[in-house]
Amino acid sequence: MVIRQIFISSGHNYFGHAGREPDDYPLREVDAIECVAGHGIRGDRFYDYKDNYKGQVTFFSQEIFEGLSAAFSLVEKSPGALRRNVIVSDVDLNQLIGQEFELQGLRFLGTAHCKPCYWLDQAFCPGTEAWLKGNGGLRAQILTSGWLKVGAAEFAVAQGALAI
Repeated sequence: MVIRQIFISSGHNYFGHAGREPDDYPLREVDAIECVAGHGIRGDRFYDYKDNYKGQVTFFSQEIFEGLSAAFSLVEKSPGALRRNVIVSDVDLNQLIGQEFELQGLRFLGTAHCKPCYWLDQAFCPGTEAWLKGNGGLRAQILTSGWLKVGAAEFAVAQGALAI
């Protein structure tokens, strides 16, 4: 697995905004994030959101993003437009739902598919929500604290040590 990009934001632009306009919290691309077990990413909008929150960190596939960009001819858009934290390649994120996995020495629990919502049609382009159905990324809980950084990553699934 390779960590391609990492994004954080101090506030929610879309989450919890049903029936009203989105906010305008900037998304920052960073080289590394501090993952805090049971809390989230220090400095991100979901840090200490609530106890045992299933989306303390979100992962998204670079390959899925490239397919989305090609489908809508939007090569100038960044994966950050999708508001996921960690953009990765060379892994099927759906396979990690319900699995503990280790990445760069940190342990995570893949809790759920990061279901695309109607806001993606505004954040990226009309049709994004439908196109991403079943491939919206992975929500995860952070089980051990430490730093994730952009670059090649040692990766293993807890049951069977799948190394990539």
